[in-house]
Amino acid sequence: MAEEQTQDEVMSQEGMASAQFQIQKLYTKDVSFELPNAPQIFQDAGQADVKMSLSQRVEDLGENLQEVVLTVTITATVGEKTAYLAEVAQAGIFLISGFNEQAGHAVMNTMCPSTLFPYARTLISGLVADGGFPPLTLQPVNFEQLYAQRMQQMINEQNEGGAAEEGSDETVAAEFSTDD
Repeated sequence: MAEEQTQDEVMSQEGMASAQFQIQKLYTKDVSFELPNAPQIFQDAGQADVKMSLSQRVEDLGENLQEVVLTVTITATVGEKTAYLAEVAQAGIFLISGFNEQAGHAVMNTMCPSTLFPYARTLISGLVADGGFPPLTLQPVNFEQLYAQRMQQMINEQNEGGAAEEGSDETVAAEFSTDD
């Protein structure tokens, strides 16, 4: 016996069939590399402690176009001193249409940063090497998992009576540690 689909399910499937996700333009919006303790930091012995943080913002450009800016910040310390600080704001203009609000939000917070991250990772790797430090290889980031965690956190905050922001197109910063 075949299952019958509700009209909403059929409409949803038809709507998703016309959904579009297209990269219109990718570009580097901002790059920063600082060596606040150079040249003394090169004389310090020890392994650098490297921390990565991610943040994202979305701007509606109209006509189903969204500018998504993924900012990747790397801070390396040796002891109490900052060895280097690298920050890249990698951006893209994306055509996102035909998705319902929830699916569109998920696309902006998963597919867009997943597209942008490899470009930011390459830039940071070059900055660190050109800054005189050993090569830094940033591991891939699972933006779908980060998004799911953030959505669960928002649900938990709402259930606890917290004032979670609704409609925010900014993902919460995520921090990771790695060895240099």
